[in-house]
Amino acid sequence: MNRRRIFLKLSGEALAGHKKTGFDEDTVKEVARQVKLSVDLGIQVGIVIGGGNFWRGRTSEAIDRTKADQIGMLATVMNCIYVSEIFRNAGMKTQILTPFACGAMTQLFSKDRANKYFEKGMVVFFAGGTGHPYFSTDTGITLRAVEMDADCILLAKSIDGVYDSDPAKNPQAKRYDTISIQEVIDKKLAVVDLTASIMCLEHKMPMAVFDLNEKDSIANAIQGKINGTIVTVE
Repeated sequence: MNRRRIFLKLSGEALAGHKKTGFDEDTVKEVARQVKLSVDLGIQVGIVIGGGNFWRGRTSEAIDRTKADQIGMLATVMNCIYVSEIFRNAGMKTQILTPFACGAMTQLFSKDRANKYFEKGMVVFFAGGTGHPYFSTDTGITLRAVEMDADCILLAKSIDGVYDSDPAKNPQAKRYDTISIQEVIDKKLAVVDLTASIMCLEHKMPMAVFDLNEKDSIANAIQGKINGTIVTVE
């Protein structure tokens, strides 16, 4: 089923490719190519990017948790600026929204402003998380997807779906084709963090998990063809 408005979550590590840090331009160009296929069909795309290619959270007791999370927020802003420019080079119109002022680099988030950009056919990047410490980009994308009346959240990961145990440790791990968000919470499967999972449950926001590295996986997922796991909310 085609989606009118979807939110796509990209991990920062995925943007780094084999380098594990910074950016891999070829990887980001491939993401841009796939997203453009859907934008050209009139699908509205919102994007949230993690900051793990620059910062993995609090790494030292010498750093306050709030300050560590603020560094992570700024890492997501850098990622969105970079990816936005690659998207523009691929022929798309983009805008970056943040929950806090970033000079002239981004626009301050509001629902009306985001809707205006979507209606203009722009890919809208939601950077800076929720703007508050103690909340992950999982919670950030869930909050924005609910607030912006998205049809679903797509999670492009380095794994091809949701498993009943870690497939890297258990060769007999079973992949779910479909699973409810209640089961995800009850079994502590950590598709997204617990705060985000409960928000999806309460607001009936479906998700899908798929392998970023599979050919055309993003384009297919945006158009409703999921080769991974669909997380239901009914």
